[in-house]
Amino acid sequence: MRLEYPWFLLGLGSVVIPILIHLLQLRRPQRILFTNIGFIRKADLTTTRQRKLQHLLLLLSRISFLVFLVVAFCQPFIPAEKHEVGGATGIVDVSIDASPSMRRSASGGEALFNMAIKQAGGLSKVYPTSQFRLINSGTVAVSQTLYKVKLAALQPNSKLAFVRDKIKGLENIDGSSDPLYLFSDFKKSSFKPAFFKGFGSTRPVVLVPEEGAKTGNIFVDSIWFEEAFSRERTNLGLHIRLKNGGSEAVSDCPVKVFLGPQQVAAFRVMVNSGQAVVLVVQVQLPNQDLVRGRVLVEDAPVVFDNTYYFTAQAAKNIRVLEVGVVPITQSVYQNEPLFDYTFTRPESINYDVLRKANLVLIQAIPAVGDELRDALRAVVARGGSIGIVPAGPASSRPSYQQLFRDLGLGTVEWESPGTPPELRGVAVPSAQEPFFRGVLGAPTRAVAMPRAAPVLRWARTGADILRLRDGESYLSEFKSGTGTVYVFSAPLAAAYSDFTGHALFVPVLYKMAMRSSRDEQQLAYRLTQAAINLTVPAVAVGVDQTPFRLVRDSATWLPVQRTQGNALRLEVPASLEAPGFYQVQRAGQVVATVAFNLNAKESELAAYSAEQLRAMVGPNQRNIRVLDGGADEAVVAQLQAKRGGQPLWRYFLGLALVCLLAEALLIRFGKPKIGAPRTAVAA
Repeated sequence: MRLEYPWFLLGLGSVVIPILIHLLQLRRPQRILFTNIGFIRKADLTTTRQRKLQHLLLLLSRISFLVFLVVAFCQPFIPAEKHEVGGATGIVDVSIDASPSMRRSASGGEALFNMAIKQAGGLSKVYPTSQFRLINSGTVAVSQTLYKVKLAALQPNSKLAFVRDKIKGLENIDGSSDPLYLFSDFKKSSFKPAFFKGFGSTRPVVLVPEEGAKTGNIFVDSIWFEEAFSRERTNLGLHIRLKNGGSEAVSDCPVKVFLGPQQVAAFRVMVNSGQAVVLVVQVQLPNQDLVRGRVLVEDAPVVFDNTYYFTAQAAKNIRVLEVGVVPITQSVYQNEPLFDYTFTRPESINYDVLRKANLVLIQAIPAVGDELRDALRAVVARGGSIGIVPAGPASSRPSYQQLFRDLGLGTVEWESPGTPPELRGVAVPSAQEPFFRGVLGAPTRAVAMPRAAPVLRWARTGADILRLRDGESYLSEFKSGTGTVYVFSAPLAAAYSDFTGHALFVPVLYKMAMRSSRDEQQLAYRLTQAAINLTVPAVAVGVDQTPFRLVRDSATWLPVQRTQGNALRLEVPASLEAPGFYQVQRAGQVVATVAFNLNAKESELAAYSAEQLRAMVGPNQRNIRVLDGGADEAVVAQLQAKRGGQPLWRYFLGLALVCLLAEALLIRFGKPKIGAPRTAVAA
């Protein structure tokens, strides 16, 4: 044991005071008259013996009180095994986990984030002469007063738990020995052993785990529609995946679904710890306008992730333009309200309609002119699709050959199908192919497939959708620019193919049209993802180059962005922290509305305990120490004990108070009792 202020031992001289009082306290003799001298002698012997013991005990308690009080003022402590001093620069680095999961409560009811703030503020008692660098607010060391002001202004956010880039930047300082304190709940979903291995072996690092109360936590992991194309005023299956990220099961939890201000579904759910359930609710989109949706989970006491935001919009009509001599696909598209079908002959093409079309079908026209080729290149440049059905006569081949080269398909080989054309069978497609996924079921018997007489073949540079039984391609998909080109190897005329009369004809054309209408916007995004992709109206070069902005209420962000045609890529700004709906605006006009939510990892509450952290750090990184969490005073006491030793003044002060209490009890209950009352006897 050592003393912090040994000169207080001079106060031990006060011990002589109770000794002098004991020696000078003489008892005045009193005359007591009794009729029996034997009783007097017995009473005197008894009371004298008790009085001496009482006085000795009083003297001992008073001396002990003064001794213990003086030692308490000397600040005794048990020195640490290795006395840890501040860094060479006198700076203490502090990083506080400000992620949403820190909003949950500890077993005592206080939020983990508030506990971390108090514990970080208590470091000023451990380092009374040092400066502090709160990494959450920057990399500049400040005084203790300004440090506490920054702590008070710190708020939870939706980004990563620690500002890891700043922490790693501080690690690059050669010879740095400044201590680093990390306050966090250390969720298992966010922290891995590799994070702790980057701190080197010289810098003192102290981990302070904040332990939350054991509870369940149901949250929305993801949502999706059953159909790829959502139609208005029809029942749509909305799949909602709910997960319990807590440590206890949750039963009878209410869940509500809103489209706009209207509640469209409500149900109750039970989810065990660590498990997930998928529920399907039937909803309807009233029109083609974008709808702001919410899934509200009425789960307590963890409430930071109770609302999941999403956007939904009925698919707009797909514009299909067929250019040909006769309308082969009119009966397929015109009877379905999802498609806006237009047929035109090659000599009367409306290029305004062609530029807006999602799918352009070149159906065996005699020749492809220069103007039409340029327009088709523009279609794939903006992400549209083209379907090419070759013409049978040899006179049409040069113009088609040039079109293939312009679209980047390379050189194709033409072949004669014979007279009459020799029809060859088409192979049965696989239901596992991406093009036919969700379209074909498992065949229960032999299926009669269509036949075709191909007039051209190409190198295997594209993805085959349909093949002939001999392995040659019948329908293939090629990427051209940001768009897609579908090429048939045979005309659709009856002399070259019976595909138009087959049951596979309609789903293939439907799929081609649906894949041509691509909407990059998802139902919802995460605040922690790097970027989002959207489809916006294309703007001609030089017409309007105003950048896109993210707007929410009165706040505006100008993100890093890149546009190509009608494809827009926006990087999510680092300062975008609040979940909810954001508008994408250009020149004050709203071009899209997107929904952002918290990272699902924040809702996974499983965290490392202090013992698990120690095992994760391992014995080789002795510069990393893990404290036991608790109240802020307990954590500060641990830090002081680890840094300067175990303080003992509280114990000595307690002993002094015990001695004072003993003295009071001796005075109150230590008076001697005489067996008979005094009786005056007259002479």
